[in-house]
Amino acid sequence: MMSPLVYLIVACILLGYASVVFRVLVRGDYRREGRLTPLSSLLQSLVFFLWGFFTWFDLPADWPTSHTNPSSWVTGWVFIGLGLGAMFTMIAWFGLRRSVGREVNVLKQSSPYRLTRNPQILACLLAVVGYAMLWPSWNSLGWVALFSAFAHMMVLTEEEHLRTIHGDAYKRYCERTPRYLGFTQRPRGTA
Repeated sequence: MMSPLVYLIVACILLGYASVVFRVLVRGDYRREGRLTPLSSLLQSLVFFLWGFFTWFDLPADWPTSHTNPSSWVTGWVFIGLGLGAMFTMIAWFGLRRSVGREVNVLKQSSPYRLTRNPQILACLLAVVGYAMLWPSWNSLGWVALFSAFAHMMVLTEEEHLRTIHGDAYKRYCERTPRYLGFTQRPRGTA
């Protein structure tokens, strides 16, 4: 296990890398190309790969036997299964190229996109929370927070691009559909 200081340093480095990828490189691709280039798609995927590697790197040597709470163990696996199942189902329904920002010509507003503008993020977050439940700790809470920060940066960048290419249709969609859950929230830059 990492010391708290090393954990914090690595988390800050990952957060800085994600900021550059999502808010500079991906945003630049959307502005110049109207979609992500293969390099930006790779770098965006690398953010989440490094985050996942970071989580596994910090597990205790005796994991999973170190876990003692059977109810959170079962709930964690259920969350992981539901989250991954929902995420892969939505990717298949939405299309892989659209899911990774390579095709952005259609504004999906049906099925899960009626309830939330980011169902894939929410499904993945459910899996991440489930994973954290398998080994409850401050570090696990940090993993969830770090994923949430990465995902939110990605969402802000995508919203900016969708607002540019879909205009008023996207604005109306945002007014009636929440960004995540429960309430609508207009993306930045809208009146």
